[in-house]
Amino acid sequence: MMKKIALIYMGGTFGCIGEPLSPMPAENFIPQLQRVLPLHLDIECFVAPSIKDSSASTATDWLQLIQLIQSLQLKNYQHFVVIHGTDTLSYASAIVARFLGQSAHVVLTGSQYPLLNVSGSNTREFTDAIDNLNFALDAVATCSVGVYLAFHHQLIHAQTALKQHTTALDAFAGINAKENLITHQQSYVLHESDIEKARSFNCLSLMAQPIDIEQQIKNLKNLQQHPPHVLILQGFGTGNLAVNEEFIATLQDLHAQGCAIILTTQVPFGTIDQRYAINEWIPHANIMMSDCLGHADLYAKALKMYLQYDSVDQWQAHWHDSV
Repeated sequence: MMKKIALIYMGGTFGCIGEPLSPMPAENFIPQLQRVLPLHLDIECFVAPSIKDSSASTATDWLQLIQLIQSLQLKNYQHFVVIHGTDTLSYASAIVARFLGQSAHVVLTGSQYPLLNVSGSNTREFTDAIDNLNFALDAVATCSVGVYLAFHHQLIHAQTALKQHTTALDAFAGINAKENLITHQQSYVLHESDIEKARSFNCLSLMAQPIDIEQQIKNLKNLQQHPPHVLILQGFGTGNLAVNEEFIATLQDLHAQGCAIILTTQVPFGTIDQRYAINEWIPHANIMMSDCLGHADLYAKALKMYLQYDSVDQWQAHWHDSV
């Protein structure tokens, strides 16, 4: 039986026209998109609840996308391709993976060049949009359940995706889905209360710089008046940070104010490693260590924890659960 594929359009360069580029209205773009779809597949097009430049996307937009997918699952759709902008495609991919797990076949894609020409009247003479879309459609029909990113003939586990080049066609890196298996997350059914709560989600990532520790402490103290829900500390190398008692005390104060503090690394690939003596302070500082597959995946896990738990102590108790 031919698999029914839901193709969801969420904006991005893929659907842009004009000079400078701006999104074509979805009601005008979908008929143009349908013209290039392969005839041998059963595809129905849908418009995501939010169409915007992906650099403006937030957790609410991605959760509304997941809510749409979950509503279509109730109508017997199990195969989904999502067209999304590349700026935050890694974040979208990681969040969809964290919330849908292995409940469906989902492939996200995008393009570095628009599908259509400047006027929007025909396909562009040079574009990677058609190639990426066809690759994603082929992938979703053959891949096992899970969430993936399809780009420039690479199928990547969605939680590991990283945009590695601003303009090149080979724009994304990550764990090859055809050669490696990873543990998928448990699915999470979204409700309107989750969408509303996500609007207030405040996550700050602080990338350590090679500056004097007193300056590091001042930067942290600036957060004490209005702490975020989540503070991600991006350390050097395997997660190394030089600290002193005042630094630790400042983190403990932020924790006491309800800020969940997570230590990770600013290095794109590889996990954090606590074998160095410089990190002996960590067990005493009320912080959590990242066990995620990349920065976008850490953001996605933090968002899911924020929706599930109301206190930072609950975060710490459940941080290493399979969430």
